[in-house]
Amino acid sequence: MPAAPADALRRSLESGRIHSAYLLAGPGPEPRDAALSFARGLVCQGTPPGPCGDCPACQRSTEREEPLALDGAGRRGPLYRHVGDHPDLFWLERGSGDTRVRIGQVRALQAALRLRSHEGGRRAVVLADAEWLNQEAQNALLRLLEEPPPDTTLVLVATTASGLLATVRSRCQRLAFAPPTSDASDDDPEARALRARIDGAADLAIPELLDWAEEYRGVRAEAAAAVEELLASGSAWLHARARTSALAGTGEAAVALDAFATLARCRKALAQRNANPQMVAERALLALRGAGQ
Repeated sequence: MPAAPADALRRSLESGRIHSAYLLAGPGPEPRDAALSFARGLVCQGTPPGPCGDCPACQRSTEREEPLALDGAGRRGPLYRHVGDHPDLFWLERGSGDTRVRIGQVRALQAALRLRSHEGGRRAVVLADAEWLNQEAQNALLRLLEEPPPDTTLVLVATTASGLLATVRSRCQRLAFAPPTSDASDDDPEARALRARIDGAADLAIPELLDWAEEYRGVRAEAAAAVEELLASGSAWLHARARTSALAGTGEAAVALDAFATLARCRKALAQRNANPQMVAERALLALRGAGQ
């Protein structure tokens, strides 16, 4: 049985066999948490590599309670930030209110990586919203992946890898995280309500689905974020449905997997093609309705 992704990363640290790029894909917070821990472990001075939490590097890479908010345009905040106060650990994600990682952020990162390591050791970049890179930004990132700076590791994090160019995926060591066995949002009333609505989508008439999709109108950044939540919850619901069907041998798993693929395409359209959130929601809800019937 293959090692769990977090275990595989830990073994890479212990063995010193570090790839120039990794792609951690999966739902929930676990891929991000694993990427952060791995990046901190790359600069850890403890034995074995940690992060141990005690060495000077680990002290410097300890995250603030409220990390700096990024701004994809660089007007109200930085284009990227460091992990904690460590100058050789970089964190890149969508800016506050942005619906994508902008090419200017990738170019700023490229410029920073042309400089030498501050500490004289390894450097690491966590790109936490990799699926929200449009094609232009992915092509800029591809240059880094093709010719990575010495002793520099890029860690891409995505809910799903399907939105990334094949050339980007092929240059990364890929690690897939399974959906959490228990939903961490169980205590979130809004998340429970959304799952309940998805569960009842099969009983809705088409006009009712279109009314639901109209809820995703308005300011694009806010609407896109809400659709992203719908896609994440819908994907988790479909995964559970496909698993249950496969175990029961009912033959409905294929329908759920087809709908899952549709939601992946919806996510790609939302992230890379600047698609209208309401139209993306309509397509996703129709797929969820079909899977539930």
